[in-house]
Amino acid sequence: MKNIRILVLILCACFVSVAWGEQLTCPADTPWGQFHRYNTQRWNRCEKVLNVKNVGRLQLKWSYAVVGSSCLFGSPCVSSPVVANGVVYVAGPNDVYALNASTGALLWSAPFGGGSSPAVAKGVVYVGSDNYPGKVYALNAKSGALLWSHATGVAPYSAPAVANGVVYVGSWDNNVYALNAKTGAKLWSYATGDRVYSSPAVLKGVVYVGSHNGNVYALNAKTGAKLWSYAFGDYVVPGPAVANGVVYVGTFDTNLYALNASTGALLWSAPYFLLFSSPAVANGMVYVACSGNFCALKASTGVLLWSYATNGYADSPAVANGVVYFGTEDNNVYALNAKSGALLWSYPTGAEFSSPVVANGMVYVGSDDGNVYAFGLK
Repeated sequence: MKNIRILVLILCACFVSVAWGEQLTCPADTPWGQFHRYNTQRWNRCEKVLNVKNVGRLQLKWSYAVVGSSCLFGSPCVSSPVVANGVVYVAGPNDVYALNASTGALLWSAPFGGGSSPAVAKGVVYVGSDNYPGKVYALNAKSGALLWSHATGVAPYSAPAVANGVVYVGSWDNNVYALNAKTGAKLWSYATGDRVYSSPAVLKGVVYVGSHNGNVYALNAKTGAKLWSYAFGDYVVPGPAVANGVVYVGTFDTNLYALNASTGALLWSAPYFLLFSSPAVANGMVYVACSGNFCALKASTGVLLWSYATNGYADSPAVANGVVYFGTEDNNVYALNAKSGALLWSYPTGAEFSSPVVANGMVYVGSDDGNVYAFGLK
């Protein structure tokens, strides 16, 4: 009987892992190393410190002012940060910064900012920069030393995604690139015919990415061959989220779409939603900006579960341990109960926030006021 119980527990754990779409292990060294996180969902199920009961006690632990003030089309002057090995990596208008995650102390800076949010994998920081003619850079994560660069012709504003030794990034030269993560050598490129601002999501050998030409693409991660595409009514700016065999993506026609990840077939669409916000997916729910509000939908049907009025569009959210976090045009960063939408905490700076990340009991976010902010419990 004991052996049967053990077998049942193992099977349940496997089913839960499949349902959540995550690995069973939690990578302690890189809790949030890429824009979508490694699960392509902007969900950190490994967070154990912050929760619904204590998040209201968040307070500012430190802030760091970056150099420069030029912002792209009013987007935050400080990118969405990433966290790895106790370090916060973030791009400003001019430079890329490595900051001590606990204290905010500057570890190094390098003159390759002004483009994308960074990504960190295996001791290397990857970032796109609009330094003419536009390049993807690989930097030593400990020192900031330049390892290699690859010219894309025009700025790569798309946040890189790293998987299986390959860096995937979109560029305003109308291409999606796959680069060797060690050398920067081009493995393949795919021409979409228009600018690629969307941050790729890579899962199970497929690259999912949107284009200004109004399409979202599924590309073979090894060869770049198109597996399928789906045409929308307008630009696809946000990076798609992928979970449980479904691709969730928003477009400038103000709809949120759910597509079959294998075939691209439309499963459902929901109106009056996001322009720039990438969705987050967790526990059977999709979280996304929606026409001056922030909304939660049922992932399987698109049915609206709750909404929260924000008085401005929200940036891409992050979900962790029952709480959803996001910054908005009303110059606040919020934490809501992920199940009910109840407000748990907010913080104002007088400027728009970038997309936050949550790791090891801390919330990190960049702001249009030129600062990186870190919040932790009192």
